[in-house]
Parts: sequence; structure tokens; C-alpha cells
Amino acid sequence: MNDNFTIINEPPNPKKYNDLRLEGGISGKSQEAAVVGLKNSLFAVSIYDKTTLIGMGRVIGDGGAFFQIVDIVVKPSYQGRGLGKMIMKELMKYLDEHTYSGSYVSLIADDPANKLYEQFGFRYTYPRSHGMCRMY
Repeated sequence: MNDNFTIINEPPNPKKYNDLRLEGGISGKSQEAAVVGLKNSLFAVSIYDKTTLIGMGRVIGDGGAFFQIVDIVVKPSYQGRGLGKMIMKELMKYLDEHTYSGSYVSLIADDPANKLYEQFGFRYTYPRSHGMCRMY
């Protein structure tokens, strides 16, 4: 891992958030939605190379019964360096410490990212669906 990479447990600012989502090939959000959504994160992981946001992920939900992993994205020029796995490890550490018996953790997996999520115990919810969950 490059020593210039910094991991912080807070969401990025809305502009950096949207820029990374779009560059990473996932949909953008309105400025208003980004402001509200990021503020209401239960937990966030942001990875920076100096001041450049290069990866992120968040946990959202009600903080008790339901949790969802969202916004897992790594800047394309940094992919293949284990950053997605690093983000997931941080998110799973949070979930392992903040969920309860019966808590339901879900995510939507795009191929080939489903292989990453399977490493953390997620499974398909239906035979033909890409929705995945992990029960606590």
C-alpha cells in the first residue's frame, strides 16, 4: 500500500462524492441528495491519495434492524490494488461492532464485484437476483 493513502471514517464532500461515483461508472446524485444522504450515513470510509478521493463506501440504515452497504467505488486508475477489499474490511468491522442478533445487512452487487462481497459472507437472496445479504 502506498504510504500516501489516508483512510478516514467520514464521507467525502458532495462534489468529490459525485465525481468519484461518475468516474467509477455508477450513477451520480443531485447535489441536494448527496448533501442529505452523506450527512445521514451511519458509517463511511473514504480513501485519499493526498487530497484526491480514490475510494469510498458507506453503511446506511436504521442502526438496529436494517443496514445497507452502498457507494463502494474505487477510482479506475487505482483499481486492482486491494482498495475495494480494504473498504469492505472497514465497513465489516463497523457492522460487526454495531449490529444485533437478527440484524439484516444487504447490498446490491454489480458483476464482478459480487466476488468481493462473497469473501465477506454475503450470498444471493434469490437464485436469479443480484441482491445479496448477510444475517447477524
